[in-house]
Parts: sequence; C-alpha cells; structure tokens
Amino acid sequence: MTDYKNTLNLPDTPFPMRGDLAKREPNWLKAWQEKKLYEKIREARKGAKKFILHDGPPYANGDIHIGHAVNKILKDIIVKAKTLSGFDAPYVPGWDCHGLPIELMVEKLHGKEIAPAKFRELCREYAKEQIERQKKDFIRLGVLGDWDHPYLTMDFKTEADIMRALGEIYKNGYLYQGSKPVHWCVDCGSALAEAEVEYEDKNSPAIDVSFKVVDNAALSKAFGVNIEGDAYALIWTTTPWTLPANQAVSVHPEFTYDLIQTSRGLLILAHDLAEATLTRYAETATHVVASCQGSALEYLKLQHPFYSRQVPIICGDHVTTDAGTGLVHTAPAHGLEDYAVGMRYNLPVDNPVGDDGKFYSKVELFAGMSIWDANKVVIETLQNNGVLMASARLNHSYPHCWRHKTPVIFRATHQWFIGMNQQGTSGKTLRDIANKAVDDTQFFPSWGRARLEAMIKNRPDWCVSRQRNWGVPMPLFVHKETGEPHPQTLELLEKVALQVEQQGIEAWFSLDGAAFLAQHAPQNADQYKKVTDTLDVWFDSGATHAAVLKRREELQSPADLYLEGSDQHRGWFQSSLLTGCAIDQRAPYDALLTHGFVVDGAGHKMSKSKGNVIAPQKVMDTFGADILRLWVASTDYSGELTISDEILKRSVDSYRRIRNTLRFLLANLADFDASKDLLPADQWLDIDRYALVLTGELQERARKNYDSYEFHLVVQELHNFCSEELGGFYLDILKDRLYTAGADSKARRAAQSALWHITHALTQLFAPVLSFTADEVWELLSGNPADSVLLHTWYELPTFGDVSELVARWSTLRKLRGDVLKLLEQLRQEGKIGSSLQAEVDVYAEGDSLAQLQSFGNDLRFAFITSQARLHAGKETDAVATSVDGVSVVAAPSAQAKCERCWHYRFDVGADAAHPHICGRCVSNLYGEGEPRSHA
Repeated sequence: MTDYKNTLNLPDTPFPMRGDLAKREPNWLKAWQEKKLYEKIREARKGAKKFILHDGPPYANGDIHIGHAVNKILKDIIVKAKTLSGFDAPYVPGWDCHGLPIELMVEKLHGKEIAPAKFRELCREYAKEQIERQKKDFIRLGVLGDWDHPYLTMDFKTEADIMRALGEIYKNGYLYQGSKPVHWCVDCGSALAEAEVEYEDKNSPAIDVSFKVVDNAALSKAFGVNIEGDAYALIWTTTPWTLPANQAVSVHPEFTYDLIQTSRGLLILAHDLAEATLTRYAETATHVVASCQGSALEYLKLQHPFYSRQVPIICGDHVTTDAGTGLVHTAPAHGLEDYAVGMRYNLPVDNPVGDDGKFYSKVELFAGMSIWDANKVVIETLQNNGVLMASARLNHSYPHCWRHKTPVIFRATHQWFIGMNQQGTSGKTLRDIANKAVDDTQFFPSWGRARLEAMIKNRPDWCVSRQRNWGVPMPLFVHKETGEPHPQTLELLEKVALQVEQQGIEAWFSLDGAAFLAQHAPQNADQYKKVTDTLDVWFDSGATHAAVLKRREELQSPADLYLEGSDQHRGWFQSSLLTGCAIDQRAPYDALLTHGFVVDGAGHKMSKSKGNVIAPQKVMDTFGADILRLWVASTDYSGELTISDEILKRSVDSYRRIRNTLRFLLANLADFDASKDLLPADQWLDIDRYALVLTGELQERARKNYDSYEFHLVVQELHNFCSEELGGFYLDILKDRLYTAGADSKARRAAQSALWHITHALTQLFAPVLSFTADEVWELLSGNPADSVLLHTWYELPTFGDVSELVARWSTLRKLRGDVLKLLEQLRQEGKIGSSLQAEVDVYAEGDSLAQLQSFGNDLRFAFITSQARLHAGKETDAVATSVDGVSVVAAPSAQAKCERCWHYRFDVGADAAHPHICGRCVSNLYGEGEPRSHA
C-alpha cells in the first residue's frame, strides 16, 4: 500500500516548539548588541515625530528587585509600541547617584573616619559599581536603550546643570532661607524630604497638662462672670519632649469653650470634648460656670508648666475636636502648623534640640538628654509641679525615616526652602502654578490626578538643603552676618558650574571661597562665606528635566510621559513638577502613568523575612525574560501586581499556547516565497479574506490599547485571537486545505498568502511584550538576520472594499458551527464517532439564513470539519436536532469509507482503480487539476 503521508504538505519549521528562553535569550541579546539594534532603530526613525518617555532614575544601590523589573518592562513596552507606531522614541536610562544610602554603605564598607574628599571618591566608585550590576539585569530583561550613554546624576555635566537649575529657581524668586520646622532624622543627622518620610505605628506617652491662668480679671472678662480662685487651660499631647519649646496654647476662634468647676479648680475645655476629658480625669462632680467663644480667650496669659515664662492663648484654625481637650500646646520649633500660627503672632522659633536629637547644654532641666529619654523626665517634672492631669500610653501613626525605620522629629533648623506660597517674579505663587500644571496633565490611571492634587494643595515648603558629604552642593555665598545671598549670586553660580563640569562636585568642596570671591567679586568679598549644604537628592532627580531632557540632543522637554510606581506622587512626580513649575512655569511632562506595587499570591508585601520574595533574576534564569514580560503585560498595573510561582506557571502556559500558534504559522509558510507565491486578496478564498478582516480588527483594538497603555487588554486580545479566532476556528479549518491541496495550487497559496499577512501583523503586535520571541519569528519571516521587527512600523494589511456582507455571512456560519461542534461532541461522548470527520451533518434553514448558508455551496463541510454537510430548505423536527436562529442540524456517523490520505469518509474512496485507498478529491489534488475550493 502506498504511504500517502509523504504526499501531504506537512508543516516544517526550524522554530522550535520549546522556546528554551532562559538559555537562548542571552544569545539574542548578544546579537542585538553586535548589530547595534538600538542605534539602527534611531537611524530608522530619524526625522520622525518624537515621543519621549523620561526615565525616573532608580537609586544606584543594591540589585534590582521585582518592582524595578515591572517598572523597566512597562517603559520598554511603551517605547517599543511607540517605535512601531512610527515615532522616534529614544530611551535614555538614568540613575540617581547621590545621597545618604550610598554614604551609609561606604561607611559600612570603609568605616566612618575617612577624609571628606576620599569619602566622596569612594561614594562615586560604589555608585558606579552598583550601576553596572543593575544595568546588566535591566538589559537582560530585553529593555532596549542607550545603555552605553545613560544619564547619571553624578556625571560632572549633570551635577553642574543641577546647580544651574537651582540658580534658575533662585532667579525666579522661589528659593529662600529660613529657620522653620522640618522632618529631621537623628540617625541621618539631616533634614528629610516629604518622600523620605513614611508613617508607622508608634507607642507614645499621651499626657494632659494644665497651664495656670495668670490674669483672673482678663479671664472674668472673657467668660463674662466674676472669677475667683485658680483656673487652668488644659492641653493634651503625645510629645512631652516638645514642652520645653512651648510658646503658646492655641484655641479655635469659633469653638465654644466651657469654664468648668472641678475638684482640681476651674478648667478651660472645649465644650465638645469636655465630657470625655473629665471622664479621663475621673472628675464626676462638675459644674459649668460659664462659656465663651475661643476668640474671647485670645491673648489670655498662661504660666508655662515648668519654666518661669508666660505664654499667650492664640487662635488657630488647625485646632480640632478629634481628640484631646480642644486646646493645643504650640511649639513653633516643632511643628508646621505650630510654626504657621506662631508666625502670625510673632512667636519665637526656639529650638532647644540639636542635630543629634539631644537637648542643648543651655536647656534648663533637660540639658544633654535625648528627646526620647526626656519624655520620662518631663512627665516627672510635671507630676512634681502638680500640673500633670492624666498620663497614658497611645498607639498612633507617626512619621518614620524610610531608611532607618526610626521615628523622626520636627525641629526648626536653618535651611533653604522652595516656597510653595512664595510669589515669584512671575507674580504667581508656586502652588498656583503647580495646581494649574496638574490640571494640564493627563493621568493613567485617572485616579492619579486626585492624589497629586491633594499633595500639592497641602504640602509645606520644600526644604531642599541637606547636611551631607555626598551630594550636589548648593553653590551659594551668603553674608556672614545677615545670611543674605551675594548680589552676584547668579554670575558666581555659573562660574562654579563651569568648574564642576570639568572636575565634578569636588570643585566646590575644595574651593577656597575667600580666594574665589576675591577673584570674581572682590567688592566686600570678606563679608561673604561659602554655603556648606548639599541639595536634597530629590532635587537631583527632580531637576533632570533641566539637566538631561534639555541637554541631550536626542531628547526634548517637556517629556511626553513619566512612568513610576504609585509612591512617586509624593516623590519624583512631585519634585519634578515643582522644579519644572519653578523654572518653566509648567510641568516637565504631559502625562503621568502610575503602576502599583508587587505583592505575593496572598496579597502580602514582598519581604525577605517572610520568604515571599520573587527575584527577577531567578525568573529569567528559570523561565526567561519573555515570561516575566508577559506576566507584567498581562497584569492590570493600576492596582497591586500579584506574583507567585503558580501565577508564573500560568504565564508559561499562556506563552506556550502563543508560541505554538506562531510555530504553526511559520511551519505552514516553509515553502512559501512571497516574491512569487503571494496572491492578491481578490484571489483568496472567502474564509481567508474573513480571517484577514478579523486580524485587522484585532490590530486596531490592540494599537488603541497600546496607545492608552492598557497592556493587559492587549495581551488578552492577542491570546484570545491565537486560541479562539486562529486555533479554534481559522487554522483548524485551514489544515485540510494546507495539507491536502496541491502544493502549488491556488487554494493552498491563497491560504499561505493570508497566513503571511497574519503572521507579520501578529508578530509586530506581540513585539513590545514578547520582544525576544517576536524577533526570533521575524528573522525566520524575513530570512535576514540583520533585520528586526522593531525596524518597521505596524504592518499594513491588504484591504478589499466593503466587508460587511462577508462578515455577516461568516458570523451566521460561526454561530451555526458552534452548535454543530456541540452536537458532534455529544456523538463523541456517546462513542458513535471519534474525530469530527467521521460525521455527516444535515442542515435545515429558511429565509435569510438559508440564503446565507447556500452561498457557501459545498464548502460547508470544511467549515464544520465533517466529511459531508448537506443543506436543506425547510425545517427539521427530529428530536436529536439542535436549533439556532431558526437553523436546525442533524448529525450522524458516516457510512462511507475513510480516505487514507485526507481521512475524509467519502463515497468515492477507491473509485480510481489505480488508487484504491484514497478519495476522488485526493486523486485530483495529487494527479489532476485539483479540488475546486471557493469559500473554505
């Protein structure tokens, strides 16, 4: 018997079923680098409209974690999608290099007793080492960019331009110096930015303290009654250590305050809190003597509870009735609200606490004590003075240093600030400009707008000065007595910046200030001194729009997009916004994209102590980067991104189905030469044109979702297309024609022509996500190892006029096909058939449905993948029939013989004596003109 298997057009491709990505991806990376793929893309897009995604610089400390991988992959997907859309979309990665974490690591490695210049040298070396480690992993993720020329905030030129950005802000009137409370970390020995503060629970002493009223006559006037005996204003605080700095007691001007007779004397309490407060004091027999508005108590003098000074009652809207007594202990040196209300009343900003968190030696009662130790002594002192009304412990949310995880304090220090309410030379406050900039920004997802709006609305002035060694200096000279900046500040700053361009920040640190001034500003040079502060590291990264976007030829400002994690609303998004508004009166970006944090399968935060950390390096070494990229793209990043071994395995399964689809497409194009075999769409079969319409619709949806940054929808669409539209429909039907038709027949070449176009479109749609796999496919498609999918734009599919009638007919047939497949599955379950080709179906239809189905002629059987399909006009009432839209189907096993070549069961098997084991259609396909096919 003839072996007819060799007569079939069986698929063949070097594209392996197993991707073996973990082993093969490094070779593709090497090939990308050798052929300078990134540079080729830049050349291919030269002159096109730019799309700039500005990289928020990760910190140059430690190996990358899964959050870094998510961030970089999302950026890479966007850049590649924009590249395929025809934009010139350069990607310049960056690193944040200055700041305390690197200082701490250098101290850990080399000790603390290091000369400052050597220390900075070691910091620079350490940062460089970390950058190389991180860069290697970022490249391994398949992220394309200018890795040979990244931007580093420690590059000499960038350091100089960060200084210039400060100069622009000073010129525009938003930089000032003053003594006001800032978040201070005792362990850092430095002020902290808002983004460096996180809130954790803390157990604190909660005390009630009485301030004795000094002037009963004034008190009598306020309450409108004659008062005799001692009276006290009651405050409640969870920071006893701040009482040495107390300068006033605040009340709300519109609240009602009661004067209450108790066993401990007359007490002044807010009416709404009086009952709860008296219960806390265990006071039962009480009597309200009189009441008044808070405004009536203004300027009433009180005796400080342990110092000899008197302090006033003042009015402030910050007073609430959420807790406490309704009267607020006010220390302008230790709180922003206290500072603000204190400024209105010209209260002194007296900070008794040093950089190390200890009271200065001049502070009475508490000299040399740490503030935390002083809490106990303050309480004892209050107890001894008879003014401690109550004492308890309280768990409450309290600011902590994000590095040391230790409680921070508010303490007034002499610092440099960018003023939110400062009216600049434009005549507008920075807050007003920033609010408008937020209005003008597009947010992905949209909830990011409300979050940033709230932060800008409520944020205090930005303290930009730090007392560190490893940072960009503030290249300013101030008057030795008044502290006023030198009148030639901008001119001097530029001269310093020119030196920093050549020598880095060491040019400033080693600068002889007196000699520099004598040379460049000799008049009154001896009256000025060099500032020793460095800039907040958030200023470094926040000013990269000025130091990088405006400076690099391939980039431009403003950027089209900034993309970072949700914590950056209070970090980089905000610092960039404020520096941009202070310099250019607008945000340095047109849009912001925010992604969530990565959590484990149970929704828990990643933690080494919990053992639930999934390292991107391990995922790449086990599964490959494309699997990690597929997981990232498949996940809705607008919330938390969940990852686990089980979730990654599901990504592997999804990838396998996608790869198998691509392999089928390539395998059936093995003998297809587009230069001579490609047929125009008007010579295709009906189903081929329909498949191309489906591909076009997919491409339109996918491109739209790429443009709106909804990558999980892209992946859903592509995956469903591969499994449903192709695997479950078109390719399933197509196999018969591809395998059994004449190798060079028009029917088979039509199918291959459609597959040629579909494979190109599909490969490009996958390329931003599955970059390695897409390039592997593209090399086989193009036959050119020097080519890349990313050197092209979205594939242009053939068009062929109005397709509405085509789509309507096939939509009807597909609904019917679904019903037929269910019926065939029922027969299979009953053991009556094995494959669907063992069955024959009879279809009964009327009206429009009949007319649509008649148009398919004898090709209905191919659509159902049955050996026979007969169409009848009318209805069928057989009990085993299934009905959809007025169309009925009856299915039964075929009684015909099986063709050994195509496996169809046909009446004409053996009709040709020369070929007794195959059917007439196979005889025609092999030795004759070929079976006529019109639709499927």
